[in-house]
Amino acid sequence: MFNTCKSWLDDRQDFIIVVIAEVAGSSPRGPGTWMAVSNAQIIGTIGGGRLEWDAISQARQMLVSGQTSERKTVTLGPDIGQCCGGKVKLQFNSGNPQSVAELELVHAAEHEQRPSVYLFGAGHVGRALATALAPLPLHVQLIDSRAEELKQFTMQNIKIMRTDSPASIVEGTPSNAAYVVMTHSHSLDSLIASAVLEKGTFRYLGIIGSKTKRASFRNAFQAMGISDERISRVVCPIGGNAVSDKRPEVIAALTAAEIVQAVFS
Repeated sequence: MFNTCKSWLDDRQDFIIVVIAEVAGSSPRGPGTWMAVSNAQIIGTIGGGRLEWDAISQARQMLVSGQTSERKTVTLGPDIGQCCGGKVKLQFNSGNPQSVAELELVHAAEHEQRPSVYLFGAGHVGRALATALAPLPLHVQLIDSRAEELKQFTMQNIKIMRTDSPASIVEGTPSNAAYVVMTHSHSLDSLIASAVLEKGTFRYLGIIGSKTKRASFRNAFQAMGISDERISRVVCPIGGNAVSDKRPEVIAALTAAEIVQAVFS
């Protein structure tokens, strides 16, 4: 998005940056959310609906009139019939190098704080899950020892790592990361999962498999002296049992929802 703003600046194209400055009560998006509006294009979103529609209209009126700054308070229910029920303060400023740079700094800080997700196994489900997670505000890493499997995945926003000792990666991962274990080997799955359990600080630990595999792994983890409290947090099978469809894309969608709920709650 910032590249688009920079290209507008290079082309001397006028645009307005709309930022949610304050929020009271329920609103479509939170403070700091922004969009940029030119005469022909919109990037970003402040939540859609009537609030965004009216903001776009006001931004384009400012482009016509030459107005460079405006602040507007919108009570979502009474003012525009939007049933969120809260109040939003919008800040409108003309786009310039300083305003774009400031937004980029805020974005960089937010990007640094994104939760980390480690996907062990680049088979069909691993690649499908990486694809499902790629658009989300996460740091995702796809890990495997098999170069031929990793070569089949080239999506942006996903870091690829080939290693012969994936379990060793766990020690250096951030606290409160999420882990999904779905390699080509049950013994390797057990090794990686036990490393996560011994580390102890995780938001989500999912293992591909069945109830039988879960029971087998639970017994092995107990024999290693891992506490029942930690073992109880293991999600296996990933994606739950409510949907019987086992296609990789379906499992990936269900597992992505589990991860999002775990890391953003």
